[in-house]
Amino acid sequence: MALDYQRVIDWLDDRIVNRPGRIVAVFLVATAVFAVGATQVSTEAGTESFAEDVPEQTALDAVNREFEPPFGAGTATTQLIHTGENVLSKRGLVRMLTIQERIAEREELRVIGATGPASIVAQTLDPEATTPEEQRRAVERASPARIDAAVRRAARDNPSFRTLLSEDFNPQSARASSSITVVEHAIPELAEDEQAAGSNPLTPIQREMQSITASAGGDVRVFGAGIIDAEFGSVIGDTLLVVVPAAAVLIVLFLVVAYRDLADLLLGIVALVMAIVWTFGFMGWASIPFNQILIAVPPLLLAVGIDFGIHAVNRYREERVEGFGVADSMRTATDQLLVAFFIVTTTSVIGFASNLTSQLIPIRDFGVVASVGIVFTALIFGVFLPAAKVLLDYSRETYPIPTFSQTPLGSEESSLGRALTGGVGIARRAPVVFLLLTALLTAGATGYATGVDTSFTQEEFLPPEQTPDYLLALPEPFRPSEYTVTRDINFLEDNFETGEDEEVVIYVEGPMTRDTALESIHRAGADPPDSFVVEDGRASERSIVTVIQSLAATDPEFARLVARNDRDGNGIPDDDLATIYDAVFDSQYEALARQYLTEDRRSARVVYSVEADAPDAEVTADARRVADRYRFEATATGNIVVFQAIADLIFESAIVSLAVALAGTAIFLVVVYGILVGRPTLGVANLVPIVVTVAALAATMRLVGISLNAFTATVLAITIGLGIDYSVHVVHRFTDELEEQGASVADRDPLVALRRTITGTGGALTGSMLTTVFGIGVLVLAVFPAIGQFGLLTALSVVYSYIASVLVLPSVLVVWARLTGAGSRADAAGESEASGRDSSDGAAARGKVE
Repeated sequence: MALDYQRVIDWLDDRIVNRPGRIVAVFLVATAVFAVGATQVSTEAGTESFAEDVPEQTALDAVNREFEPPFGAGTATTQLIHTGENVLSKRGLVRMLTIQERIAEREELRVIGATGPASIVAQTLDPEATTPEEQRRAVERASPARIDAAVRRAARDNPSFRTLLSEDFNPQSARASSSITVVEHAIPELAEDEQAAGSNPLTPIQREMQSITASAGGDVRVFGAGIIDAEFGSVIGDTLLVVVPAAAVLIVLFLVVAYRDLADLLLGIVALVMAIVWTFGFMGWASIPFNQILIAVPPLLLAVGIDFGIHAVNRYREERVEGFGVADSMRTATDQLLVAFFIVTTTSVIGFASNLTSQLIPIRDFGVVASVGIVFTALIFGVFLPAAKVLLDYSRETYPIPTFSQTPLGSEESSLGRALTGGVGIARRAPVVFLLLTALLTAGATGYATGVDTSFTQEEFLPPEQTPDYLLALPEPFRPSEYTVTRDINFLEDNFETGEDEEVVIYVEGPMTRDTALESIHRAGADPPDSFVVEDGRASERSIVTVIQSLAATDPEFARLVARNDRDGNGIPDDDLATIYDAVFDSQYEALARQYLTEDRRSARVVYSVEADAPDAEVTADARRVADRYRFEATATGNIVVFQAIADLIFESAIVSLAVALAGTAIFLVVVYGILVGRPTLGVANLVPIVVTVAALAATMRLVGISLNAFTATVLAITIGLGIDYSVHVVHRFTDELEEQGASVADRDPLVALRRTITGTGGALTGSMLTTVFGIGVLVLAVFPAIGQFGLLTALSVVYSYIASVLVLPSVLVVWARLTGAGSRADAAGESEASGRDSSDGAAARGKVE
């Protein structure tokens, strides 16, 4: 099998060295094809894609589809939030009705109705006023005293009136600081191509409504699904507009230091751009939408591409400074690096593809795109870049191409080379003790990391309520857009009755005309769990039962109907429920009743208020226990329950993908090192730095208070995909250096091999690490914090992997060599002598000069 793989390497070597022009041409044509696909990439933002196929979300979708929500929230409504004055004053009511009138006049806004405190008060004053114009005139003709009286009457007779006013509403003084008016739109069904493009027909409508409200004066905000979708999408573009240029500048600066040659620098940059274009082209051709998590893919590809590029050029330069020609130098470099790239790429794919085990679609998409992107990056930097480098250096002999430094990064004589040998010194003096200490620290970090928190909230996907000053100070076009969604969501939660984030919903399915139906709902609220709000010893709820009780309290005739059908006298009817429902739906409570009971009487919605400070996990568990009390099929849902279910899936995804990545990587490394060098145990040694890195990163997450969320859930598996790069390069170079010392095991000194490995490969590792850290670290500049956390953790994972590879791995390899008999044990003097001999005789031992 070793011969088979060597034949493949030799075949690639031959093409790279002898036919570089053809290879470059093929890759450029492929880039043009992928560039076409890249133009077809759509965007997808928000939390909806995470909730697909989650049972709790399926139930919530059914609730939203079958019941009329209190604020008309949905894809065909807009909320007008009126603040800044007494919204129930004559002036405030006229202002809102004027806005409603202007909106209704615009046919393109597709308005079919509006419900708000202003229209309710107007119709209380004049029941015949049905249009915004008639309602405005009714208010304008009324005196302030009549308006105040109408406000008090509306508060008494119309149950929906209070829900549309802020919690500071005072009916006696007829004052409220803010209100909500719900505007309904007739939106046609989207065509398939529009649905695929993710366009929301409400976005242009609500943007136009913003212009209308701005011209009307006062403080009236427009809020709805169209604006939310627009800001979800724009935050991706704004983040890329800030992050990509910053990453490009930092990467170029570090590549200048790493390459120190203009032509080589340009080759490296072209290869990086090609990797990004190929990956986005794949997304376009495969119809994979670009979402917030995929913002992390370009920096990841840049990180791996930078590493591959620096290693390829650096290894080639090591041969060139020894006096070898272009062809022989590239053959030697690719002989080593193609194998290392194959190992790195495969283990990276295992790490990224482990996310396919997730039940969450965006995380699976991330696994697919990252895996394919890494393969593309390996092909470009393993085949295209060496061929382009050969073509460039042959061209230097014919054309006056400027040539600057062509020396490799790091050498035994350099300061960097000496600084990197600290791990080798530990490996020479006390490797076993050092590894035992490392094992204890890793075990402690693992135990500490088990307490890391998990979360999933809408706020993770939203831009901040206040954009940081350093982002606002950026010039156009880099300055972020003005965001309003987070501000308005927080305002609604702070100023109106219990919102979606402080309630749970029980979706009840079954024949609600059955005699026990209402009794079942009523009994479920008895003995409420600790996280539920309690009123008069019962759970605070809103349901068809509470609507019936409210109507009975204001309508004596209906109260007598309830009493006749209440067998146990507890105020809950349990006979002839169809007649009870008909009476409710024929009353002024019809709109409210439709929020809790479907017209066909086949399902019901029960809303329970929960304590604002109760943990989501506790609320979810309590809601599920209450749902189990129902005699019908009942499902606990609502935003809290859905988000907690997704958070649980995120944690499960992180653990399962980590286990799959570790197991898959371990098996692959054992097999591949067994095939390549006949030493399968090297695969286990290769994995040690990764285990140390994962434990350290998870412990860091808990230490700094970063939870496993939609963005950071992938970071542990990514740590394997990125971190394995560093240890693979060290191990693979170590085996080559060990074999070059001689065929006899007695002639091999692992410490000498380690020193040459660290001073040679370590320089490239250092350049790669610094470039990668700063290239990925710019994600902390992202407009929304979750991506910043992801960037920080990914950068830390690279730093930890680098440190473990140059500090811990040397001791692992020395102990491995002792246990397997792969090399003799050298003392300090022997190491120094052998090192000097190996350095001086390197050229003669390494082959023929071209």
